[in-house]
Amino acid sequence: MHACVCVIATALQCESVKKVQSDRIDLRRRMRHTEQKLQHERQDHRDVNSDLSRQYKTMQTELTNKVKRMEKEISQLTEELVLCQEELSKEKRDREQVEREKDATIAKLQHKLGNMETDYEKILHENLDGLTSQLSVARRGWEDKSTTLHQNDKELLSEFGLNARHI
Repeated sequence: MHACVCVIATALQCESVKKVQSDRIDLRRRMRHTEQKLQHERQDHRDVNSDLSRQYKTMQTELTNKVKRMEKEISQLTEELVLCQEELSKEKRDREQVEREKDATIAKLQHKLGNMETDYEKILHENLDGLTSQLSVARRGWEDKSTTLHQNDKELLSEFGLNARHI
């Protein structure tokens, strides 16, 4: 029986060894499969990392270029603003100069107009005085003539025996 037990024990041992070897082979195969999965995962991780790094660098380059363009645009706009401010200032000075010249011209013309008004008034008074004196002379002449005519008419009437007061 001892031999039977030995054979059974040996058979059990053999079967255990086979089972252990089979399990070991299965574990090695699963381990290789898991290592391959891990390698694939690592490769995927590196690919994702590489793609994200590339995207980051692209975005960084684009942003840097955009910042440079905007800084250049700001610089150009600042220059344009300075030029526009200078031009505006010059236009204001020119306009103020034109205003001063216009005001001086208006004052000069108003002064001339006042002088002309005074001169025309003086001329008008002189002419009116002259006309008045001429009219006075003419009136005296007409009155003298009228008196002479009246006297002549009275004399004629009296020659005919008429009284001028009754007519």
